[in-house]
Amino acid sequence: MRACLPEGIAAGKPAAIDNRQPRATIAAVDRPLLIAWHSRTGAAEAMARAAAAGAGDRGRLLRADLVTPEDLLAASGYLFVCPENLAAMSGLMKEMFDRCYYSVLGRIEGRPYAALIAAGSDGQGAQRQIDRIATGWRLKRVAEPIIVNLAAQTPEAIQARKTVPAVELTKCRALGAALDEGIALGVF
Repeated sequence: MRACLPEGIAAGKPAAIDNRQPRATIAAVDRPLLIAWHSRTGAAEAMARAAAAGAGDRGRLLRADLVTPEDLLAASGYLFVCPENLAAMSGLMKEMFDRCYYSVLGRIEGRPYAALIAAGSDGQGAQRQIDRIATGWRLKRVAEPIIVNLAAQTPEAIQARKTVPAVELTKCRALGAALDEGIALGVF
């Protein structure tokens, strides 16, 4: 049982929907692309959901705080999606990597990955962190990151709910589809 409520519940917001499959059925379902995400203001979540729509049935959308080492081992590739906060990936995404890192070290080498970053201005700091961790895992980056700059610069704009432009969501959907297809065809 979780010791705390998911982000947003305490503030009266609806919980993020998660399509996590029961442990007993994960191995029986072909889910080659794990889309691990975290979002504070809705932008990264919208990007992750667009990528999952592109990946279709073989994509697995899972909030970062729910990702386990077993989830990483069961996937054939990864799409990491998060906001950049204070020039770094969000804390919950970093915690996912911290929690799972050593359990899968040496066991997922060579698998493909890509990243989607929701940023207020730059996004490069979060991408560098993801790349460093992926390098330690010996993952293979197979696409340039998609960094969506939402130009939030004031405290009010930074904390506000975000709407990602349709053109950017189309790019996210295309990346999800490309990763899924590349994995299915054995290209990566």
